[in-house]
Amino acid sequence: MRYNQVRDLIAWAADFHARMARQFSDKAKAAQSERLTMALNYLAEEELRMKTGLEEVLAEASGHEKVLNTWFDNPADFPQPPELERLAQYATYDSIDAAMQAATEAHKALQKLYEYRAKKAVIPAEEEFFGALAEGHEAEVRRIVSQFEEFDDI
Repeated sequence: MRYNQVRDLIAWAADFHARMARQFSDKAKAAQSERLTMALNYLAEEELRMKTGLEEVLAEASGHEKVLNTWFDNPADFPQPPELERLAQYATYDSIDAAMQAATEAHKALQKLYEYRAKKAVIPAEEEFFGALAEGHEAEVRRIVSQFEEFDDI
């Protein structure tokens, strides 16, 4: 569909975080090392935190209704959710480095998507909304890298 509401994109992103959390959690159960299990469980918890945050934004009393109800044109030249779907589907988590790379790539892709939506915003509130989401993903990448440096010390 070419035209979407911001709400649709945020709902998709919340679902994406839920699927990533399930993947990390499932891989943690099958991990061969305690360190990898800890790292994957950490990533699963972070993805669930991101999902919950987006679900709170979608709640009727969140104060974001004006932005969420904004329509946008969905041209072929912006980062598409299918790119993220492929990343989630084919990512490998057989090492701490691979898990960190998959997680940071996903967050960077979402950051790029949100930055694009901020740039193409129809109303100032939409630009601020997507700018804040992009900044949140940039911070998440830093947090993941920092946490994984600590896993290296264990």
